[in-house]
Amino acid sequence: MVGGRAGFQYPRGVGSSLQLAVLTTGLGRLQSSAECVLSCSEEEMFGGQRTTKKYTGLLRSSRSLPGCLTQAHLPLLLLLISLGFFMLLVTTLVQVDVSQKRTRSDLDEILQQLTWMNATLAGLCRPCPWKWELFQESCYFFSQTQNTWKESISACQNLRAQLVIINSTEEQKFLKSWNTRNNQRTWIGLSDHHNEGSWKWVDNTPLQLSFWKEGEPNNHGDEDCVELYSDGWNDNRCSTENFWICKKPSSPCPGP
Repeated sequence: MVGGRAGFQYPRGVGSSLQLAVLTTGLGRLQSSAECVLSCSEEEMFGGQRTTKKYTGLLRSSRSLPGCLTQAHLPLLLLLISLGFFMLLVTTLVQVDVSQKRTRSDLDEILQQLTWMNATLAGLCRPCPWKWELFQESCYFFSQTQNTWKESISACQNLRAQLVIINSTEEQKFLKSWNTRNNQRTWIGLSDHHNEGSWKWVDNTPLQLSFWKEGEPNNHGDEDCVELYSDGWNDNRCSTENFWICKKPSSPCPGP
């Protein structure tokens, strides 16, 4: 409003309008432009005559017409800015939610692939090395060459195993069946070369369960080491060259 001189009256009303558009681009930048078309009318009364001045213009800033923007349209401007920030926040939250869903989906896919690979490896797993035989969670290597009893011990150690120790009737039957098929005499890890008549295994445990042939052991001709026949055990000279059997624990395969 514009004040009048003495004798004049103040204008009875001022009409104005404001148009504002707020554009949001990107994730962190809010650009806004406002265009306000202002029409102001002033009525001045001078000497009984009525003079009207009308101003129409484009509002570029708050300096064009002081008080017009702040008094009439500032709440609307703040509302539009708040609405813009709210929409930006909603868009960001939606993007975060979509990203989390994609991450969970990717993790599920990776888990499925790992499960498939684990099952595949389980199918390919061999609890025993190649050319070894599995029996009751132990692996057995049947040699194709002949050695003395002590050389046979060293050969098994080189394979990270030991000359076979027989702990059960089932194990004896398994070894005997293989020995019968191949018609071979094979060294086992039993001897009494440290103390005559005191039979011990290569791990220094005493003999408890035995499968001697009839009439054995007879210790004929300094026979201190034991060989496996198709029909039982026999004591023989340790310098004799025989085939040999190594034994070691099997390796567990991964579960499904």
